[in-house]
Amino acid sequence: MASADLAATYAALILADDGVEITAEKITTLTDAANVDLEPIWASLLAKALEGKNVKELLSNVGAGGGAPAAGGAPAAAAGGAAAEEAPKEEKKEEEKEESDDDMGFGLFD
Repeated sequence: MASADLAATYAALILADDGVEITAEKITTLTDAANVDLEPIWASLLAKALEGKNVKELLSNVGAGGGAPAAGGAPAAAAGGAAAEEAPKEEKKEEEKEESDDDMGFGLFD
C-alpha cells in the first residue's frame, strides 16, 4: 500500500513539474502506466487536496515554516470607500524574572 501512495504522490509531482493540471484521472493514468494498482479514491483525494495549490511553491517552502495564520486577521475595509481600519497594535508583555537559587540561601552543590 505504501508504494501505491508513493506512486500517486510521484504522479502528482510529475504533473506539477510539467505544468499540467493535477486531476484524479491523470494521476490514475500515470500510476497505471507504472503498473501500480491504485484505488481511484486515493487519486481523487490527492487531487482534491492539491486543487488550487501551487505544488512547486509548496515544495520550495518546505522548511520555511509559516504554519499559523496571523492573529486578528486582515483589517476590514469600511463601507463607502473609507480607508481600511488599522490593525490592533501588539501589546508588550513584561517577562517575569526567574528567581535564582542564590536568593534561597543554598546552591545546587551545597
